[in-house]
Amino acid sequence: MDLAVATIGRAHGLRGDVVLDVRTDVPEQRFTVGAVLATDPPAVGPLTVARVRSQGDHWFVGFEQVADRTGAEALRGVQLVVPAQDSTEEDAWYPYELAGLRVERLDGTVVGEVIGLEHLPAQDALVVRETGGQRTLVPFVRAIVPVVDVPGGRVVLDAPHGLLAADGPVDDDEADDDDGGAAGPTADVGSDEA
Repeated sequence: MDLAVATIGRAHGLRGDVVLDVRTDVPEQRFTVGAVLATDPPAVGPLTVARVRSQGDHWFVGFEQVADRTGAEALRGVQLVVPAQDSTEEDAWYPYELAGLRVERLDGTVVGEVIGLEHLPAQDALVVRETGGQRTLVPFVRAIVPVVDVPGGRVVLDAPHGLLAADGPVDDDEADDDDGGAAGPTADVGSDEA
């Protein structure tokens, strides 16, 4: 089983560099000059990192096998993968491990089931089918999903009111009361990403 550490995005510049959509918590270890990365689909790789730079949260990589922008554009959407046993990342789960897990609130109330995982620009999101049938995206960050218990078959949510369809609409009085508390989890989510 392979673990995706990045998806190749758009071409950057004329020398064949690409922008990576990073899926690893340790990009500085994964993307070093000389690193050889397997690909999905396998026929495209392996690819050897020739140059790398980061700018904020953005990673730009050039591969020895790609000499120009045309070659770089052909790689768009290719995943860079490592064998699962080579992963040293904590709190990393495969989408197949998450699918089917029961979704509970902190008090144990069942609110649905995980049906997938979506990779969004800011962070991953659990795709939850609520008990009423609604499909809800839940940011997959520790502040909102504090417990992932794969052996126990569940994830626990500490979701702000209004995130789940089952919460119903937030009335104006409730929204005014919750304004101070809403800034806390948002700040925590940002600090988790840093």
